[in-house]
Amino acid sequence: MDQKVYEMHAEICKIFTSPKRLEIIDNLREGERSVSQLSESLKTSQSNVSQHLAILREKGVIAPRKEGSTTYYRIANPKILDACRLMREVLFERLEKDRKIAESAAKR
Repeated sequence: MDQKVYEMHAEICKIFTSPKRLEIIDNLREGERSVSQLSESLKTSQSNVSQHLAILREKGVIAPRKEGSTTYYRIANPKILDACRLMREVLFERLEKDRKIAESAAKR
C-alpha cells in the first residue's frame, strides 16, 4: 500500500514540473476560467493552454463545467492550492536565505 501511495505521489508531482501548468493553477486560484480567459491572462495560445488543461484534468487537478459551448475550469480540490502555496513559501524562504548569504559574502 505504501509503495502505491509513493507511486501516485510521484505521478502527481510530475504535473507540477511545468511552469505553465503552475501558472494555470495560480490563475485558477481566483476562480473558474475558460480556455480563452486563461489564454489571454497567460499570454499563451489557446491550443497550448488546452494541452496543459488536458493533462491537469486527466490527473484530477482541475474539474470542468460546461456552459453552452464554453467549458470553464476550476481547481478540483482546494488542498492543491494549499500545497502550491506552501511550496512557494519554501522557495521564497530559500531565495531569502541565498540573498543573505550573497550579501554577507559581498561584505567580506
